[in-house]
Amino acid sequence: MTERGISGVMVAAAFAALLAAGCGGGERTHGVAGARVTLAPRCAAGLHRPVGSARVSLAAFLVRPAFAYRAPGRARIARFGLLNVNGVSTVFGVLGEQVDARCRPRWLHVLLPLRPNGATGWVRASHVQLVRLRTRIVVDLSERRVSFYKRGRLVLTSTAAVGSSATPTPLGRYYVNQRLIPRDPGGPFGPGAVGISAFSPVLTGWTQGGPIAIHGTNEPWSIGRAVSNGCIRLPNAVLRKLFAQTPPGTPVLIRR
Repeated sequence: MTERGISGVMVAAAFAALLAAGCGGGERTHGVAGARVTLAPRCAAGLHRPVGSARVSLAAFLVRPAFAYRAPGRARIARFGLLNVNGVSTVFGVLGEQVDARCRPRWLHVLLPLRPNGATGWVRASHVQLVRLRTRIVVDLSERRVSFYKRGRLVLTSTAAVGSSATPTPLGRYYVNQRLIPRDPGGPFGPGAVGISAFSPVLTGWTQGGPIAIHGTNEPWSIGRAVSNGCIRLPNAVLRKLFAQTPPGTPVLIRR
């Protein structure tokens, strides 16, 4: 986190809704009159297409170590293990896919938890497990407000503390890449931290590169003010509710 001193452990989360990939294919009469044959779906091999919508997104959890590439199979960016540096399962937010001639995804275009902010890459679809999500977080810096949506419906909103002018909260589209429980729930991070794939634009020398999180606080007076080192602080009671409902992979939009 961009606040010093956090040490966390992974919070287990169960995911059940796996995405069945592929494009639609109807039935057509073929051959013997009256017989109906289901034809395999067809795509142009190598087709790139976006995935998800305003209400539904996909998260990709690594099931085997993988490289991220700048283009499918070309120019390696980084290698990712099954667990990140904090011992949490590695997950990516999915932006799109490249499919084969039968519309099966071969490569996934994903957001990466790396600098520069908003970094993207391609990972092999065979190296991940896809999970469908219906949650979304919006952070409005001008209003100093965090809003949490589920199935397109606003279910939680709260005033928050945001980054100061010297250590601003970065704008952009990110995703929840880890959830951490601090050893001291009475410390500067409160009872928990929802880590996102963003980094401080100025605190580059901090531990782990200065990652950003939405977390609780032991300074309730700071809520509603621009005083943090880039992280987003919530009242502890609100943070507990957000933490409990936010699975890894949830999209996060930080806007002005």
